[in-house]
Amino acid sequence: MGRRTACFVFSLLIACLLPWQAKAALFEDTEARRSILNLRADKADKSALLELSAQNEQLKEEIAKLRGQIEVLTNELHTLQQKQKNFYLDLDNRVSKMEPQEVTVDGKSAMIEPDEKKAFDKAEAAFQAGNYKEAAQGYNAFLKRYPKSGLAVLAQFALGNSWYLQKEYKNALSAYAVLLKRYPESEKVPDAMLTMASCHLGQKDLWAAKKTLNTIIEKYPESEAAKEAQERLKQFK
Repeated sequence: MGRRTACFVFSLLIACLLPWQAKAALFEDTEARRSILNLRADKADKSALLELSAQNEQLKEEIAKLRGQIEVLTNELHTLQQKQKNFYLDLDNRVSKMEPQEVTVDGKSAMIEPDEKKAFDKAEAAFQAGNYKEAAQGYNAFLKRYPKSGLAVLAQFALGNSWYLQKEYKNALSAYAVLLKRYPESEKVPDAMLTMASCHLGQKDLWAAKKTLNTIIEKYPESEAAKEAQERLKQFK
């Protein structure tokens, strides 16, 4: 009986263990499948991340290219705008040089032709550069060619100054005398007479210098030239 009982118990134990082993095997198989699925999922996730990263890099490259193209287009637009601006400025300058210009001298307006203005400006440039001999020639040529120009009074005054600065006192006095005769109402007259007094001093003609200074004070008492004349007369006493 004891042996039979032992066999029975053993058989019973085996019978009990078999379902557990089956369950264990099933559990192990499920875990294995789960692990495989997880690995596949991880692999898929990594693949997706890599693909997304690649797409991101490609997108960055495309954005960089677009920015470069936009910058190039912006520079080209700026260049075209500048060229257009320069074109119109150049065109405007050319047209203005071809058209008469209005100038105001001694409170009077006058129209000046392009060639007329060019001739005057050339003499002015020589004067400003200290080339007084060339300036005198330029002003003289201008006055001969355009005697009725609205700039004639300025050219006449500048001609006298050009001679004076060369210490050509006789020529300077002649130029100023023409100014006083032709343009007695000009604002340049008092200043011209003040320089005439200097020309007389340059010729050592003190009497003529004093007379000219006194005339300035009498005729143009409110002018700056009159104030200067008074100061010079004090030096003669």
